[in-house]
Amino acid sequence: MDKFAIARMNMVTSQIQTNKVTNKDLISIFYSIPRELFVPKSMQSIAYVDKALEIGDGRYMLEPMLLARLLQASLPKSNDVVLDIACGTGYSTAIISKLVSCVIGVDDMQDMVDAGNFNLQTMTIENARIINSPLSLGYNEQAPYDIIVIGGGVQTVSQSLLDKLSNKGRLVTVEYTLPSGPGLAVLYEKIRSRIGRRVLFNASTPLLSEFCTKTRFVF
Repeated sequence: MDKFAIARMNMVTSQIQTNKVTNKDLISIFYSIPRELFVPKSMQSIAYVDKALEIGDGRYMLEPMLLARLLQASLPKSNDVVLDIACGTGYSTAIISKLVSCVIGVDDMQDMVDAGNFNLQTMTIENARIINSPLSLGYNEQAPYDIIVIGGGVQTVSQSLLDKLSNKGRLVTVEYTLPSGPGLAVLYEKIRSRIGRRVLFNASTPLLSEFCTKTRFVF
């Protein structure tokens, strides 16, 4: 067993399974996807640490435990269509692709889009692709989505994304009231035309600037 396989096994057993992740399919997928392929070579030695990894200008790969818990809470099914926002180099997209029918990754940095699609092709993942689009808008052509995952912290979830949920569709992310305050993992669910919100657990991860509330100055 090589060093990355050992690190991957340790990640699953010490970070994921010890933090209330019980979905056996999800656990198996985290065992099988080589996280080190989705980070720059200079970062491969820390690919499995339990923290968000900056893989580009303002783009982070979610902590393994946080990604696993968000995906478990979204209750993915084999026939679901998923939108993966701020997917970066495609690690989360690759994980999701093993759980659902189709996944569209979205990033607004072309170098991330190119790297992500290359990684998906390298792994012969055929039910996923990554599109260059503004994060807050997502991708219209494949809507509605059964699940939307926002891969970073937000202060606000754009109405444009909520509008792209199918009936009984779920959106998961980490929400902040204040940029420097505590974060909460949350799940939004659309029932007919109504959107409900439920707090899942305490969480923190770097904020996505595209989902930050602009500060107003009053003089």
